[in-house]
Amino acid sequence: VALEKATGAKFTYLPFKGGGAVAVQLVGNHIDSSVNNPIEAVAQWRAGKLRAQCVFDDTRMPYKQKMTETLSWNDIPTCKEVGVDTDYVMLRGIFMAPGVTQEQVDYYVELFKKVRATPEWKDFMEKGAFNQSFMTGKEFKNWLSLNEALHLQLMTEAGFLAKK
Repeated sequence: VALEKATGAKFTYLPFKGGGAVAVQLVGNHIDSSVNNPIEAVAQWRAGKLRAQCVFDDTRMPYKQKMTETLSWNDIPTCKEVGVDTDYVMLRGIFMAPGVTQEQVDYYVELFKKVRATPEWKDFMEKGAFNQSFMTGKEFKNWLSLNEALHLQLMTEAGFLAKK
């Protein structure tokens, strides 16, 4: 819906079981385009079978290591850079059950900070072309509130939610 609004084009949504299946359909010319996570189509991009058009984020991906003979993740422009005034950041977060103590929250916040500092995490983030952010507490709650409203609007406009 956001992409339709930004471009004036009309798209038909076709559900698939996952991003890998979408990439196969795109390479086989069974669909015309896809909005996908980079990691789900990296093999096809490296093989020259797909071409990344833009990144749905405010900034380019930071990874400058070449993923193809000539291109890195960082070489892919943002949608806004190519004239499509839209962005979208997929929610990836860790949640805890209600009623946990602050001590429990602090333990996991510190644990995830340590995980993020490991070479294995950094390698996983680069290979998957994940733009990273780290929010906790009120900052994360505020971000969730804004994005929940956006998702509700997009899903309603797309007709994916039952009408009340």
